[in-house]
Amino acid sequence: MTTSTHWQKTASVADGFDAYDDLPERLIGYPAVFRTLGIGRTDVRTVLDYGCGPGKVATRITEASEHARVFAADISPRMLEIARTHRPHPRIDYQQIDSGKLTLLADDSIDAAMSCYVFINVAELPLLHEIAAEIHRVLRPGARYAVLDTNPATTGIRFSTFRSGEPGREYLAGERRQVLLDQPGGGEPLELIDHHWPRQTYLDVLSGAGFTGLTVEEPLLTDPSALPGTAPAETAHPPFHIVTGVKQ
Repeated sequence: MTTSTHWQKTASVADGFDAYDDLPERLIGYPAVFRTLGIGRTDVRTVLDYGCGPGKVATRITEASEHARVFAADISPRMLEIARTHRPHPRIDYQQIDSGKLTLLADDSIDAAMSCYVFINVAELPLLHEIAAEIHRVLRPGARYAVLDTNPATTGIRFSTFRSGEPGREYLAGERRQVLLDQPGGGEPLELIDHHWPRQTYLDVLSGAGFTGLTVEEPLLTDPSALPGTAPAETAHPPFHIVTGVKQ
C-alpha cells in the first residue's frame, strides 16, 4: 500500500476529489452536521469549515443560512484554487493555513465549527489533539464542534459512490487504509489513502481539548430511492459518524 495521500502537494488528487459526486454525503452526512450545529439559526453567525477542500461544504452552509459567514480553511493550495475559482461567495473567506494554526482567528470568535473528512487524513495522533485544541480556542463558549468522517464501524462496505477500507479487514488505530471514490463517466475510481481511527479516538481527542457533552450520531438513508440501486447499503449501514462536542 502506498503512503498517505499528499493533499497539500498533489494537484490531481484535489481535481479528482472535486469531481467526485458526494451524493451520500450531502443526503446523509452534511444535513446531520448542519442540524447539530444549528446552521441557519440567527445566533450562528460565524462558521469555521476546517479542512474545507474545494469549497463544496462551505457553499452549502451559505445556502442553508441567509446570514452566516464562513471561514473556510485548508492546507492545500490547489483545493483553495478550485474553491475560489468555482465556488466564490461574498460570505465565504477562503484561507490557506500552515501547520493547522488558525492565526487569523481570535479566541472565542466563532459560533460553530466543523471538520469534514479531516481526522481520517491525519496520520499522527498528536496532530489530531493540536487541531482540536486550536478549534476549541477559536470557538466562543457554548459553541459546538462537529467532526464528520467515514464510519470506522462500517469500514470495507461498498456504498453507492465510495468504499473506505478493504472488505473483511480489521484495521488498527492510525493504520493506513485504501479509499476508492467513484469518478464521473464510470472510469477508474480515485484511490486515496487515509487513516483508520476508532470511535474512542474521536471521543478522547475532543474531550482532551476541553469539549464536553460529547455525542455520536450514525445517520442512515431514509429514502432508498434517493440513491442508485434497489437496496443501497446506506439504508442498513451508516456510512458516516458525527462526533460533536461543546465548548464550555
